[in-house]
Amino acid sequence: QNIILFTVTMADWSNPSSLTSSSPAAGTDEAITKTNRVSSQLKAIYTENILPAEKRYRYDYFYESPFLTDVEFDAKPQVMLVGQYSVGKTSFIRYMLGRDFPGARIGPEPTTDRFTCLINGPEERTIPGNALSVHPDLPFRGLERFGVSFLSRFEGSQLPSSVLRSITLVDTPGILSGEKQRVNRGYDFTKVVAWFAERADLILLLFDAHKLDISDELKSTIDVLKGHEDKIRCILNKADQINRQQLMRVYGALLWSLGKTINSPEVLRVYVGSFWQEPLQNMDNAELFEQEESDLMRDLAILPRQSAVRKINELVKRIRKVKTLAYIIGYLKSQMPTVMGKEKKQQKLIADMPNVFRTIMKKHNLAPGDFPDISKFSEKLKDTKFSEFASLKMEQIQLLEDCLSRNLPRLMEELPSEKDTPETLRAKMADGADAINVPVPSHRGKFGKADPGTSNPFGYAEEDQDNYWALEESAERLKASFEALGPVGGFLSPQVAKEVLVKTGLQKDQLRQIWNLSDIDKDGYFDHHEYVVAMFLCDAVIQKGRPIPAELPPSVVPPSKRSFMKDANSLF
Repeated sequence: QNIILFTVTMADWSNPSSLTSSSPAAGTDEAITKTNRVSSQLKAIYTENILPAEKRYRYDYFYESPFLTDVEFDAKPQVMLVGQYSVGKTSFIRYMLGRDFPGARIGPEPTTDRFTCLINGPEERTIPGNALSVHPDLPFRGLERFGVSFLSRFEGSQLPSSVLRSITLVDTPGILSGEKQRVNRGYDFTKVVAWFAERADLILLLFDAHKLDISDELKSTIDVLKGHEDKIRCILNKADQINRQQLMRVYGALLWSLGKTINSPEVLRVYVGSFWQEPLQNMDNAELFEQEESDLMRDLAILPRQSAVRKINELVKRIRKVKTLAYIIGYLKSQMPTVMGKEKKQQKLIADMPNVFRTIMKKHNLAPGDFPDISKFSEKLKDTKFSEFASLKMEQIQLLEDCLSRNLPRLMEELPSEKDTPETLRAKMADGADAINVPVPSHRGKFGKADPGTSNPFGYAEEDQDNYWALEESAERLKASFEALGPVGGFLSPQVAKEVLVKTGLQKDQLRQIWNLSDIDKDGYFDHHEYVVAMFLCDAVIQKGRPIPAELPPSVVPPSKRSFMKDANSLF
């Protein structure tokens, strides 16, 4: 009976936007100030505490990683796409942007023969790699070390784009099989990929459902991504071209191949679908592909918000490597004789490098994962003179320890955490609209569904049970109040959504029931439609005095969420 009471028309429903805050989470100026403050503190920590140790112990030589510049701390989040030729990397970028971009070449043959960096700008143009590497506002100065042969195969593609205002996309050449292609590149492809991987926030590893073989160069490329597993997302593209049974077998074969290539006990996240704007060729798995694409786009949408944490994380990894390198170099220096037999002693130390590493690790209580690759490190040592190494300077080691124990933890306290009150959380997030939102594409048409409201500007009739939504008009009215709360990638965080519900003054048990009904996809976040449902339930209890129903009536469930209701019902 309670459910029947809820299936009413919405014409007389008063606007519940008064239950929410009408002011934005914070102004854009405040967001910029917050971002600049975090970046400036990271720069100061690096310049004062870390850079002197890197120079003293030649970090740039042994790790083949140039010293960081100020612009790298200010850079937007980067997304790098890696895969064999014709897996759909460039088509994916085109789908993300919703348009073509300068220099784009798409075809079944190997078309992208260069690294392309897509950046936001007022006009469409391509920027040659040599010019891009010296641009004062872009973080590509470190690529100069790969020489002219690489820079001639590196270019920037500038275009005005709402997506590129928040992130930078990096398209890589299609990976081929065979030794000839690797030699003829004219530069070390894997080292360039490693350089970008170190600075990327997300690495998309694409596979074609018809080409699951992992070539030698692709394996070498995956190998250099070691240490960045948390950034890697795999995409099984063009999956609409096979049926359900074939997809099951292809998916299993891909996981098996990745398991032999990536030495990790955890399974990588694999998104399955067809990531371009064309309609699906096979509709057998349309529901699955739509949900997979939605999950991937959500990962991309929240990248800017996670950028500060990622930069701190990368700096922590770098500090641990620098500290370990300092102990190694200091130890090798201390073992050298003062007058004679230096060359013989150096050769003996290089040959006994495994024992050297074990000795240093036990003496200073270091983690094995902080040590460099022993074979590569030994090769580097052969071109040096141990007698010219700098001795261990404990003052610099202490500065590195201070970064890990005091400076960076203090900086982490400025980022949102579960200990924050709603007020401190709002102040910390300071979400400016363009500063944190990535407007990712959403094309329901390719999944055989009509986009909401596109068929008829006045919405759907109540008789059309598949598309009718009783809260359509309310959703339009509440759009402004939803945007004012500063959604990230189209989603309100649990903390912000909780604050909104608490302000209604309802009891905790009532709010718990409303949350369970409104969070239809059970991801802990509110999108616009779920927010509308929550406000409707609150309004019905407060203004109309109605009891909270045991489950949502079908007309109140947004059409885009009804598949979740069907999945939940199928479990019982």
